[in-house]
Amino acid sequence: MYATQALTQLVPLAADELDKNKVTPGVLGFLVFAALAVGVWFLMKSMNRHMGKVDFEEAPDPAAEPAGTDGKAGTAASGTTKAVSSGQG
Repeated sequence: MYATQALTQLVPLAADELDKNKVTPGVLGFLVFAALAVGVWFLMKSMNRHMGKVDFEEAPDPAAEPAGTDGKAGTAASGTTKAVSSGQG
């Protein structure tokens, strides 16, 4: 609470010296931006390293029919039947 009161009392003093047409972030703004950029760079580097270690192979779906059977035409027909019947119902 004391810090807030001190800052509000210093604002009128800074207003006399402040040129409203020339307000820049300054060195502190650059340092914060540079620190954020370096942090993001390290995070991306770490993510790429971890993603390189991933060896993902999807398990086959037990409900899926084996490839090479005539199941393709049956699933397409049943899929359109379901769509038509659900649209009317």
